[in-house]
Amino acid sequence: MAEPPCGSGRTRHAHPGPPRRGGAAAAAPQPGREALAPEPPADAGGGGGGARTRKRSAGGDASRGAGTGLSEARAALGLALYLLALRALVQLSLQQLVLRGAAGRPGDFDARQARDYLEHITSIGPRTTGSPENEILTVHYLLEQIKLIEVQSSSLHRISVDVQRPTGSFSIDFLGGFTSYYDNITNVVVKLEPRDGAQHAVLANCHFDSVANSPGASDDAVSCSVMLEVLRVLSTSSEALRHAVIFLFNGAEENVLQASHGFITQHPWASLIRAFINLEAAGVGGKELVFQTGPENPWLVQAYVSAAKHPFASVVAQEVFQSGIIPSDTDFRIYRDFGNIPGIDLAFIENGYIYHTKYDTADRILTDSIQRAGDNILAVLKYLATSDVLPSSSKYRHGHMVFFDVLGLFVIAYPSRVGSIINYMVVTAAVLYLGKKWLRPKQKTGNYTKDFFCGLGITLVSWFTSLVTVLIIAVFVSLIGRSLSWYNHFYVSVCLYGTAAAAKIILIHTLAKRFYYVNASDRYLGEVFFDISLFVHCVSLTALTSQGLCSAFISAVWVAFPLLTKFCTRKDFKQHGAQGKFIALYLSGMFVPYLYTLYLIWAVFEMFTPILGRSGTEIPPDVVLASILAGCTMILSSYFINFIYLARSTKRTMLSLTLVCVVTFLLVCSGAFFPYSSHPASPKPKRVFLQHMTRTFHDLDGNVVKRDSGIWINGFDYTGMSHITPHIPEINESIRAHCEENAPLCGFPWYLPVHFLIRKNWYLPAPEVSPGNPAHFRLVSKEQTPWDSIKLTFEATGPSHMSFYIRTHEGSTLSQWSLGNGTPVTSKGGDYFVFYSHGLQASAWRFWIEVQVLEERPEGMVTVAIAAHHLSGEEKRSSQLDALKDKFPDWTFPSAWVCTYSLFVF
Repeated sequence: MAEPPCGSGRTRHAHPGPPRRGGAAAAAPQPGREALAPEPPADAGGGGGGARTRKRSAGGDASRGAGTGLSEARAALGLALYLLALRALVQLSLQQLVLRGAAGRPGDFDARQARDYLEHITSIGPRTTGSPENEILTVHYLLEQIKLIEVQSSSLHRISVDVQRPTGSFSIDFLGGFTSYYDNITNVVVKLEPRDGAQHAVLANCHFDSVANSPGASDDAVSCSVMLEVLRVLSTSSEALRHAVIFLFNGAEENVLQASHGFITQHPWASLIRAFINLEAAGVGGKELVFQTGPENPWLVQAYVSAAKHPFASVVAQEVFQSGIIPSDTDFRIYRDFGNIPGIDLAFIENGYIYHTKYDTADRILTDSIQRAGDNILAVLKYLATSDVLPSSSKYRHGHMVFFDVLGLFVIAYPSRVGSIINYMVVTAAVLYLGKKWLRPKQKTGNYTKDFFCGLGITLVSWFTSLVTVLIIAVFVSLIGRSLSWYNHFYVSVCLYGTAAAAKIILIHTLAKRFYYVNASDRYLGEVFFDISLFVHCVSLTALTSQGLCSAFISAVWVAFPLLTKFCTRKDFKQHGAQGKFIALYLSGMFVPYLYTLYLIWAVFEMFTPILGRSGTEIPPDVVLASILAGCTMILSSYFINFIYLARSTKRTMLSLTLVCVVTFLLVCSGAFFPYSSHPASPKPKRVFLQHMTRTFHDLDGNVVKRDSGIWINGFDYTGMSHITPHIPEINESIRAHCEENAPLCGFPWYLPVHFLIRKNWYLPAPEVSPGNPAHFRLVSKEQTPWDSIKLTFEATGPSHMSFYIRTHEGSTLSQWSLGNGTPVTSKGGDYFVFYSHGLQASAWRFWIEVQVLEERPEGMVTVAIAAHHLSGEEKRSSQLDALKDKFPDWTFPSAWVCTYSLFVF
């Protein structure tokens, strides 16, 4: 047999059954190495001076003693039961929403009252900005309830109410970058303060508007209901507040954070605010997660830790969200960027499958979910409103916090600088432990160092090949049109990708054990691969800490607890090997890192799995999920790899995992697992946008050169229309929409600039639409500026939501405009996107752009287009749209509206 690249220079011989350890006839020890004794030294260099021990035998595996080696069945079953038990413990902690008795005492938050608010708000129906439902009915209900609360309030407090209707504009780098303009939108603002007034305030923010065609119970009516009840409790309290609490019920968050911008940049009370709490949703019910804090201001985390009764917080979620991986944003960004105010961002994250759909109804939110959110918000607001720190919060601004909850029971929080010290102390302990082995004389350690680094290479190869394996499977599944088979059956993904990753890792290590570590002692190899796992986590800890990431605490847990476990089990392992007592101690020592990691893994999949069903047509969700599962398998297997070397065999385990993977793969390929569901208890719908539109294209002279009408269809996931076509044959590949190359954003009425995420869409011919409130767009003036640019002034009127697009021609640039801060911001692809909305009544939208013409061309200098979106009332409907919508199967959520698109060249 050829010598492996990382061989140690020894001559190896092939055997039908490779000589194994444990027989009566052991090889004579080489100079400087110990022979296998009745109590073999297991610590290769750590106390006892054990070295790599080899034995020769002609009998192969048959030469083992009857009691030698770890039983494969017991080991596999034990590890599986261990992980299942930890998973059950995690599930139990997640289902325990409230940790104490129900409300009832004076001064307690009453979830029943909050639910009553919630049901009244959602009964109004979808509440898009500019609709009567949002601007009149919901506002009237909020003011009515606030008035009742004011009547019941204590004489210690004073309540002031203001209805703000701001107009403004700003640019944001969300979704590749665009500019927003709003006019006469609505904010309902309530200030609760001591009778003598207050100079400082804490803000609580929610939004009562919803996306089109959704009742918006979780996003975000439940938060506004919680805030109403918190206002009632605080206002009737006999405890005086030191600072004001401002409750902002904003009416235009779904319009990409417009109302919060109008408040924080224009409202007179904004100057009082020193901190804020933002209540949001990325799912429906469950626990509300603290997923953003700061920026900096560690005292805010301490306030949450001290006050929250049912904590659920993670700095990991904060760093993941702020990395931009999740295609979402909240009002937190506005208060941070435009108000320079620190805050806490909370959101419900469970069951994101029905977020922004018709299924987001009040009955799906458990009363206990409302109770825990109310308990937490009330306690934190009360803490901040009586805090000594709030007035002088700028003194406590600097620094970051490491924070995480422990199964929802309590939160551990400490400054990041302390975390760095702890992390490097843990690294130092690990380096001392490993260094002692590496630096011992070779005659005492034998080939430990070489075996260690070869084993490290084998481990990395096993991880790499497992990742490649699951990616190959994922790509194949995607190519044959079976993407998202796990969307409605999550454990299908575990059986398909998780088992493949685990089987490949076991296979690589089994081959290494059989053909490279031919005669090495089980205990020696178990020791080596434990050390390798420790080293990998140590490197990870060092890298994350050096990058300043607070999430490095996870790697610290994966180094510290295994190292302590090693010291606790070393004596028993040396004396008895991998027997029952050792395994029990070993698994007990690994309890904390494995339990917490499974807790985090649940949160990762709870957030990311639903997102993959609305992440667009360009990102293969199976590739993403397979990669995440492979990563999770690598982490969870890291300290179990040594059991591969301690066990007598791994054949049955590999066979079982492979069988599960193959059977699941065949079932997926056959279409046995349908991605979507309309089950009333747990719907998982496919999201589709239908826009019945009429497009008009004008040339440089203002003549109409093209006019067409149709229903523009966008599927929000990778499967496109493949599952829809059998139900609606007219929606097929023959009507795929084609990009208008000379028009901005391909000549389609994008509601938001997500064109780079959704490149596959369909255009079904249909009659023209004639909405009752059509858009009107005109050029008001065209003038030459003193600095040789062309200033174009436009005026537009139309429905509450419009999108404006600009593309400059070759030889021209957009130098400035009257929007945002005056500097034009491009979207992905180089075009400019402006999102416009207004409340019930608004004047004509007048704005200007300046074009710098470097070289005049016959085709003009700039192309502009405006799309008008009719999202509410009868105007959003057409008979053709309704007819098509009715054809969609019940496992879809088609969100439909009417729009127009007009393009002009100047």
